[in-house]
Amino acid sequence: MAAPALADRSPQPRALPLREVRTRLTQLVALAELTDTVTVVTRDGDPRPVAAIVPAPAARTAAQARADAERLAEISAGWARRLEELHRQSSRRHAAERRALTDALAEAWAELDRRAAGDPALARLRAAHAELLRG
Repeated sequence: MAAPALADRSPQPRALPLREVRTRLTQLVALAELTDTVTVVTRDGDPRPVAAIVPAPAARTAAQARADAERLAEISAGWARRLEELHRQSSRRHAAERRALTDALAEAWAELDRRAAGDPALARLRAAHAELLRG
């Protein structure tokens, strides 16, 4: 069986007189839906366009497009606020954990200093971890 004529995906809109459009309306609507073909409707005998059959997404008005863009901006802003709040919560939690760890390390070094004062191995260990000790 031969491939249907709907396979033609020409970017140029086709122009048809109103009389022909009336007889082929179902076919032209299917063509628009399946292949994004635009059909320009003219008056019989007058080449100037009077209407068009276009795929539904192409028929969106500027107001609908603006409304969609505004809604998308609101949704994006909402997600951005949510992510910022999660970042703040995470930062606070990690800051508290870091303070607890720093305090624990200070206690460990104090205990090491108390038990092994003057030990050269402790001095080397302290030098190796100097960056961590600065906090």
